[in-house]
Parts: sequence; C-alpha cells; structure tokens
Amino acid sequence: MIRVKICGVTTAEDARYALENGADALGLNFVPGTPRCLDAGTAAALSAALPPFGARVGIFVDEPPERVETIFREVGLDAVQLHGEETPEACRWLIDRGVRVIRALRVKGPETIAEAARYPACTILLDAFVKGELGGTGKTFDWELARDLAARRPVILSGGLRPENVAEAIHQVRPYGVDASSGVEGEVPGRKDFWRVRAFIENARAAEKNTF
Repeated sequence: MIRVKICGVTTAEDARYALENGADALGLNFVPGTPRCLDAGTAAALSAALPPFGARVGIFVDEPPERVETIFREVGLDAVQLHGEETPEACRWLIDRGVRVIRALRVKGPETIAEAARYPACTILLDAFVKGELGGTGKTFDWELARDLAARRPVILSGGLRPENVAEAIHQVRPYGVDASSGVEGEVPGRKDFWRVRAFIENARAAEKNTF
C-alpha cells in the first residue's frame, strides 16, 4: 500500500482532518525561519490532541543530532526527516539511538540519486532542488530520475505534488510513499485546504490500484 504524508501541518484541526481522510503520516516542521515552523512545545500539544494512529515526522535542517533526538523524544515523534547537509555519520548516530531517519535529497540530476547509496539505513525522500530554498517550493523534478531508485529501495516522492499530478507521479515512479505540503494548501502557508487534502489522498489511492 502506498503511504501518504501530509507535510507542514500547523494546527490540530488540519492534522486531524488529514488523518481522518486516510493520511498515513504528518510532517511537523522544526526549521527556524520557515512559514510552517513549530516550536517543540506547540508540536507536542498538537500531537497529543490527535488520535493515536498516524506517524508524526519531524523535519529538521542541519540541526545537531543531539537536538534532533531531544525534540524527537519530547514531542513523541515516530521519525525524523533531515533536509539539509546531514552526513551519513549524523544519520547513523540517530539510528543507533532508536530514531528512524528519512534522509531528504533535493534532486539536481543523476548525481543526487547516486548520493542515496551513502545512506543505506535511511528511507530516502526525493524533493525538487530550487536554489536557495530548502523545500516546500511547489516545484517538481524529472520523475524518471527516481524510478530506478524506487525499484531498489523505499523512496518517498515529494516536490510539487498536488491532487492534479499525484496519480501520474505514482504511475511513473511507483514510490513507497508520496508527500505533499504546499500542493494541498490555499493562499496561507501552513493552513491546509481540506478539499485539496482529501483529493490528494483519494487520487493517490486510486492511482495505486491502477499501478501496482
């Protein structure tokens, strides 16, 4: 079954709606200076207000592994997603302490796909590369670059996914999971558009039946 992650949730209302409509995971942003950023206390309260099912994934960029682990335990996260220049050694440090790691790579070309081999113990998330941006840009990348990697190991496909294109992305890549943030929002970053959230999840599920 393909997994669906709704990333950048900032309210319990949005998070609960995503879970009730079939999302498998929620992304909680801990990247300072970004519009969807939460502090640990707010994220812990949000998580506590939700049903017990549905993975909580914390997004971090170039934070010391010790701080990532602290927030992981304080908030009650199920996994962390590392979106910066984190090394294989930093990822291994977290894994050795029981933290599940999703290593996000921003795809420039085939060389980015090759870099995934440096992180054999991590689930790989592929996002679009946009100079000067860390993610959540709404931009896609050449999905053909992801297909071979997705055939060999679990890959979460991200970057510009929205209700209108998620089915085609699944048909092309056959990923382990899909991830949407800005593609399921309206005009306010961090506030989800309920129609778009539901349509994204429904279209992903329908595409799965016709692909796998």
